[in-house]
Amino acid sequence: MSTRPLSCATFVAGEFRTGGAVLERHNPATGELVATAPVADAGTVEEAVRAATEAFGSWSRTSGFERGRLLRELGRVALTRLEDLATAMTLEQGKPLDEARGEVRKFAQAMRYYGEEAERVEGRTVPNESDDFLSVVVHEPVGPVAAITPWNYPVELVGWKLGGALGAGCTIVVKPSEYTPGPAHLLAECVQEAGFPPGVVNVVHGDGEVGAALAGHPDVAKVAFTGSATTGAALFRTVHGVTPLTMELGGSCPMIVSRHADLDLAVAGAARRSFRNAGQICIAINRIYVEEPVYEEFLAGLAAATTALRVGDGYADPTVDVGPVTMAEIRDRTHRHVADALDRGGVLVAGEAEADTGGLFVTPAVVAGAPASSLLMSEETFGPAVGVAPFTSMDEAVKHANAVPGGLAAYLFTERLAETVDVARSLDFGNVGVNTVDAGIINAPYGGRRESGFGLEHGPEGLHGYLQLKHVRVRHRH
Repeated sequence: MSTRPLSCATFVAGEFRTGGAVLERHNPATGELVATAPVADAGTVEEAVRAATEAFGSWSRTSGFERGRLLRELGRVALTRLEDLATAMTLEQGKPLDEARGEVRKFAQAMRYYGEEAERVEGRTVPNESDDFLSVVVHEPVGPVAAITPWNYPVELVGWKLGGALGAGCTIVVKPSEYTPGPAHLLAECVQEAGFPPGVVNVVHGDGEVGAALAGHPDVAKVAFTGSATTGAALFRTVHGVTPLTMELGGSCPMIVSRHADLDLAVAGAARRSFRNAGQICIAINRIYVEEPVYEEFLAGLAAATTALRVGDGYADPTVDVGPVTMAEIRDRTHRHVADALDRGGVLVAGEAEADTGGLFVTPAVVAGAPASSLLMSEETFGPAVGVAPFTSMDEAVKHANAVPGGLAAYLFTERLAETVDVARSLDFGNVGVNTVDAGIINAPYGGRRESGFGLEHGPEGLHGYLQLKHVRVRHRH
């Protein structure tokens, strides 16, 4: 199905600008050109940061009620552009159109939530030994923020940073992934329509060099990043001075299935969280540990559920379960991880070992008996493949779960309360889902441990990460 390429622009100080070198984005399902965007040069990055810095003075003093009103309006406007935003996501990133529509709705939910949180930023008074003094602790925004966002959720993950930063009174420069420039451009149009003052939100396009230039700018007061551990480590070394960061770096997420689990629920959860968005989710299930008495039954159920998934072009058919992966690198890595697990003794029970042709489509794969040393069980695949292995004791399962670098999310399926409490306490992960694979909600903190990064998004903590404290001590009697 042919579509006209979306022509994106830089958004600085409330105005759209074009010109300069251009990046192209092609549909991973068809190879068709679907978007172009100007690559920001050093001058453009400088102008965007300057616009955010100049706008910060007045925006930081705007009442939380006004900031909240504008955020809620942004959510409303985004819903009026739902089809445009969803279409851009599907054409550039590959997720099925129905999933993309759901992502726009989650963006609007985040704007509503942070619109309310902006009205609830509170300080406190602190007692002094003498009644001659009054101590007040107040929250103040940190300053202009650089947000470097990924391609796998190119609307929702912009929203997490946008909502928290703007709600706190910060201004922002967003650098979206070069793989998904279109959704960010359309969000900038929504920002303009919602009525935000010029310079409060700015968008620049480009690759990692542009992100590094933005993150390293001396006037950027905070960097918020979601992406790979490799890029995050490089960015950590790039920031200016002691600039604070929030980093969400993903990781290899485990699922533990107890003999006391509801197996139908566990199978459905495993199929959903392993293969949704073609496995390109920071909290996707990479490895599953199943207690031996139910191992074969669970494996048969997951193999059947995986085989039943429909793979295809999610724009031509919005109801498919799995679209293409976003780039050839992910297709190749997925097949490499599956092949490595098979070479080490694993057995393919669902999926194809060879790469498909015609677009970046990868058939979801399940490998049984994948050893702990295999790439599939020890690295983040970030593609539609999962390894399954049996265990004999819960202590063994927890040990395997915690042994792999990264601590973003883990999942446990059991109907035993004592098992729930013990295992949830023992899992060294920032998010633990029990009998659910939806580990995050907008009003609870979301973040990782260890190699999965630091800092929080979602919840009040997602806004407070953009605030700093000030103690004002007044002597009012002489």
